[in-house]
Parts: sequence; structure tokens; C-alpha cells
Amino acid sequence: MTTDTETDVFEEHRPVLLGVAYRMLGRVADAEDIVQEAWLRWSGADHAQVREPRAYLVRVTTRLAIDRLRQVKARNEAYVGPWLPEPYVTEFGDTVPDTAERAVLADSVSLAVLVVLESLSPLERAVFVLREAFGYPYADIAAMLDRGEPAVRQLAGRARKHVDERRPRYEVDPDRRRDLTERFLAAAAEGDLEGLLELLAPDVRLVADSGGKSRAPLRVLDSADKVGRFLLGAARKGVPDPSFRFMELNGGPAIVALSAGKPDSVFQLDIYEGRIQSVYIMRNPDKLASLAVE
Repeated sequence: MTTDTETDVFEEHRPVLLGVAYRMLGRVADAEDIVQEAWLRWSGADHAQVREPRAYLVRVTTRLAIDRLRQVKARNEAYVGPWLPEPYVTEFGDTVPDTAERAVLADSVSLAVLVVLESLSPLERAVFVLREAFGYPYADIAAMLDRGEPAVRQLAGRARKHVDERRPRYEVDPDRRRDLTERFLAAAAEGDLEGLLELLAPDVRLVADSGGKSRAPLRVLDSADKVGRFLLGAARKGVPDPSFRFMELNGGPAIVALSAGKPDSVFQLDIYEGRIQSVYIMRNPDKLASLAVE
């Protein structure tokens, strides 16, 4: 039987465990399931033998996430259209006061990075998340994964190179991203194609995730003209009783488009040198269910 103290210890580390699991899986529901399974393991553990509860819990969570990731990778092969991670609320508030630490956490949970992480092996992804997002020493990661430290260093180097080569360039400055996001929404809502094209980089990409359950492009759109005209066409069609809300999702500002008060779509932008490089649209209703909109 667990004591209140043991429950308190687990709850203290729950945000970290959820952060690890989400970065591993890109799905809020799966991450919550993993954390719940970690709780069951913790509640049945001999706590007298656990010298460092945080390390123990992260180790359990990581291993469970690796197993789950191997299962969902097979599931994703049948996914309809492009796949994007489920939106993840990251309003750090006062929990992460250090600016540099906030930037690292925001980057590691960004859509640009998570999309690239999908192409890593489960072990590479685990090492990348533990090292890059949470700063664990190689020796600790090796112990968590039951691997030698040289092997872990090799995995980390391979994963880091892969991510650096494939992720698009983007800025993480929240004020710049918020400003451009607001201008993007205004231009689209007003049907201002010229204004929208001024915001879009010439080689901008639009990636829409519907899972085949909502109307959205089933292929990536590229070029400012294609993306701009699609966005204006979608804005003209609209949704019943529309409204918009800004939220911090995946480390940056995002637009939540509501229909009759319920989430219909999420828009998030990658910007670089003052232009929009990527437009991400999430319309799969299963992935919007976790957004708590008051």
C-alpha cells in the first residue's frame, strides 16, 4: 500500500514524467497512459531500495514509452495523410523561471522537432529526449536504458545529427511568433491574399493532419501561392459560429479555431527572418479533444 508521502513524491515528478512520455510519443493520451502505468509500478515498488525516486521514475517511464512507441509506429503506417503530434499545452508560467531552460524545453517539444523525431528509432528518440530536453548525463542515460555509455554517446550523436539535418530553420522568440501569428490570422480572416503572401516565405510548407476524419489536404502544400490560396479558400468556407483563441501549444503561440465553442482546428507557425516558413494545421478531432477551452 502506498503512503501519502510516496504519493506526494510521485506527484512532484509527474510533470517531468509526462514531459518525457509526450516527447517520446507525441500523443497526450498515450503519454498519460504511460504515466499512469509508471504510477502502478511505483506503488508496487520496494521504496526502501529506491535511492533516487526521480531517476527511478524517469527510467520506468522511458522504458514504457519505448515499448509503446514500437507499437504505435506500426499503427502510424496506416494513418491517412500527414501525421502531426497532438497539441500539447506548454504554458510554463513560473514553473520554469530560467529563460534559457524555457527555450530548451520549448524547442524540444516544438512541432518541427517532434516531426523529425518520428523518423528516429525508439532508442535514438529516448536518448535524444533525455539528453537534449532534460540534460541527463550520458552515464545516467546508459543506466536507464541498460546500455554502455559509449553506445549511448553514439546513439546521441546519430540522433542529434539527424535532427539538425532535417528540422526546418525557425525562431523561438515568443513575441515575434505571436506578432506574426496575429497578422496571419488577420490577413486570412479578411481575405487579404496580398497581405498573406507578404507574410509567407516563397518556399513555405503547409502540413495538415486530419487523419482522414476532417477536410484537409492529404499532401503537403508548398509555395506561397498554393498555401495562401488554400488558406483563403478555407477561410471563406468557414465553420458554424466561429471564434478564435490564442494558446501556448508545443512551446509557442497557436491559434485555436472554435466552432460553436468547440475546437475545430489548431494553427501553428514556424517563422524565420520575419517570414512564415511552415504552417501546421491540426484537424483530427481525436487530437483536439485534450484541449481544455473555457
